[in-house]
Amino acid sequence: MPNSQDMKFIADAMLGRLARWLRFLGFDTLYYPGISDSRLIRIAREHYRIILTRDTRLIKVKGLKDYVLISSSDSFKQLLEVIEALKIKEFALFSRCVKCNGRLVRVMDKPEIKDSVPEFVFLHFNVFKKCSDCGRIYWEGSHPKKFKERIGEIIKAVS
Repeated sequence: MPNSQDMKFIADAMLGRLARWLRFLGFDTLYYPGISDSRLIRIAREHYRIILTRDTRLIKVKGLKDYVLISSSDSFKQLLEVIEALKIKEFALFSRCVKCNGRLVRVMDKPEIKDSVPEFVFLHFNVFKKCSDCGRIYWEGSHPKKFKERIGEIIKAVS
């Protein structure tokens, strides 16, 4: 198994929320809502990705070895399952776009994003990140603070 910063995932069609959580933690996580099992396996093998699945039939495919079978239906518990199964200890919080999985890059010139965020946000926040793929803008509002609290719970649970 690679070290945790190098881990790349592909989540099956039932695990969209888990994919978002993993992206929040900084993991390269592909997710396609309508993906077939055969395409999922092909992408995983071609790109050295760990398959995340709730499908017990899928893991019976001959030669399939890099996967985590998820038992919980709760996305937070699913995340804990992945972290525990792979013994993940390192995270790169807020380094990936939760929508498209692109890398987030710090915006160095604040006026560049003035027309892309609400006026209140532009006036009251100074640190922004932009997705290098889809262009989505992120800033440290209430969601990241709540998320960091949940991450604290995760770290305590796996320590």
